[in-house]
Amino acid sequence: MKRTLSVLLVLMLIMTLAGCSQGTTVEEPQIAESAIQDGTFTGIGEGKNGDIEVEVTIAGGVITQAKVLSSDDTEGISDVAIEQVIAAVVANNSTNVEAVSGASLTSFGLLEAVRDAVSKAGATEADFTTDMVIALAKRTEEADQSFDVVIIGAGGAGLAAAVEASEAGASVVVLEKMPFIGGNTMVSGGGLNVPGSWAQEAVGVDDSIELYFEDTMKGGDNLANPSLVHILADNALNAALWLKEDLGVGFMEDRLQQFGGHSVARAIIATGNHGTDLIEKLAARAEETGVVIKMEIKANELMIEDGRVVGVVAEAANGDAVVFHAEKGVIMATGGFGSNMEMRMQYNPELDDRYMTTDQPGTTGDGIIMAEVVNAELIGMEYIQTYPTCNPVTGIISYVANTRFDGGILVNMEGERFVNEMDRRDVVSRGILEQTSASAFLLWGQEIETKGHMTEVHDLEFATLKDQGLLVEAATLEEAAQVLGVNVEALTASVAEYNQFVAGEVELDVVKKGALRTIAEGPFYLQRVVPSVHHTMGGLMINEEAQVINQDGEAVEGLYAAGEVTGGIHGSNRLGGNAVTDVIVFGRIAGRNVVK
Repeated sequence: MKRTLSVLLVLMLIMTLAGCSQGTTVEEPQIAESAIQDGTFTGIGEGKNGDIEVEVTIAGGVITQAKVLSSDDTEGISDVAIEQVIAAVVANNSTNVEAVSGASLTSFGLLEAVRDAVSKAGATEADFTTDMVIALAKRTEEADQSFDVVIIGAGGAGLAAAVEASEAGASVVVLEKMPFIGGNTMVSGGGLNVPGSWAQEAVGVDDSIELYFEDTMKGGDNLANPSLVHILADNALNAALWLKEDLGVGFMEDRLQQFGGHSVARAIIATGNHGTDLIEKLAARAEETGVVIKMEIKANELMIEDGRVVGVVAEAANGDAVVFHAEKGVIMATGGFGSNMEMRMQYNPELDDRYMTTDQPGTTGDGIIMAEVVNAELIGMEYIQTYPTCNPVTGIISYVANTRFDGGILVNMEGERFVNEMDRRDVVSRGILEQTSASAFLLWGQEIETKGHMTEVHDLEFATLKDQGLLVEAATLEEAAQVLGVNVEALTASVAEYNQFVAGEVELDVVKKGALRTIAEGPFYLQRVVPSVHHTMGGLMINEEAQVINQDGEAVEGLYAAGEVTGGIHGSNRLGGNAVTDVIVFGRIAGRNVVK
């Protein structure tokens, strides 16, 4: 169309010149060929966790093919964006494509990479930009569907429940409002606390179910429901063996971690130190047993007949209403409300827009809101946890900062330690917020790095932090401090005193527990960190069978719940590593009991 319009304009100019200059010879203009070259070009864009490289093929001035050569974004989440965004770009010959909900940073990175590639072919931004944003294809659904069990939420709890219910002979559907599965379990560190595990046996750690129970109760200020905590502790090992031996989830054989608030190291860590393999194995088993997983389906309302929950009214991606009948019952596994700032502030006004969150964007409290309508009892809603060591730019949890558990220390801008790095998350977070700029700096050297290998295990995050100017690798402490603006003299003095403490020569004013290793061998690493909202301990009250309890203290017939949507398991504060244990243990219990 552009070429045709150019030709018409030139012809009009020729006719005008001919009319004004009779007898003058006008040379016929030459129509310039398109400046866009045919061929294959590569481009780079910035995704959530680093660069995305895309290869684009152009023929006749049109994008005929695009494919991702490399991406460091979270598998399972980025896959959906890659599939849908790339398909829309090619189908519409446009980079003006909407982002995938919940994977917007990956979507933007993909589009940036495509624009970079076509620019190398000589194209301008206008050449591949339509006037209107191209909408992604929306899934449609039959208006009325029936299953034995309807599960809302496809995170760790929902998928564990689905496997158990399906293997018990029930027909099961899982409704997920996001375009991908996994929930917060997918982006977790994949660690779960297990007393008496094979990992503890291998290194001779003395632990017990009772000690785990005591640590969990104490960690939540003894405000948790003891009956639920006993169930968590009693079933942790069986849940871990189920994941490892039955589902084939991989665990890091050389990693046994002690999170803050625990008496001993008891957290086993999934392969890669994240929840991807765990979710993939749960989803694979669910599908093998006949579970139907439907994405981009938002549950809006529970259906009640004669006081019993009998189904769910949901909304399909295209906006149509869909009714899912549940012959045996509904399981709520929708997660917490860490991404719902209005709801956070309703129960804890301090947690306003100053706080980012580590949570998936889908954790907006939907299940709690739906269950309230059927008179469900809520418990501990004001207990909202922040995670102390997160990325100051994105708010997401930093796994490089797990060097804290291997002996790294936290200092403020004045170069001084101010908190026991191995204390509870809420204590460490409050300590950081009280410092200059409400941030802190995590410091470690080679003695600690050679233990945890965080810069290798999390090399992509490590590189991103350096690019963002949030982490410095330096030959000396002085150099690292100068780059990030930390008081040099005070920092070197603090480290010298700390090393004397490790050697048993002095005591510290600020207690230091957990792993003790000197910080004397370079290169040294200094990382800026801030707290982010991480976990909501409050939610639906449940009993030992995972049934939701109403405000009269009775079980709501046909309604079960598991995972972060529930309350009463962690009290006022959740200990690190207890979330994944919780979702697997109670997800399985809900799945088994709903079919009885």
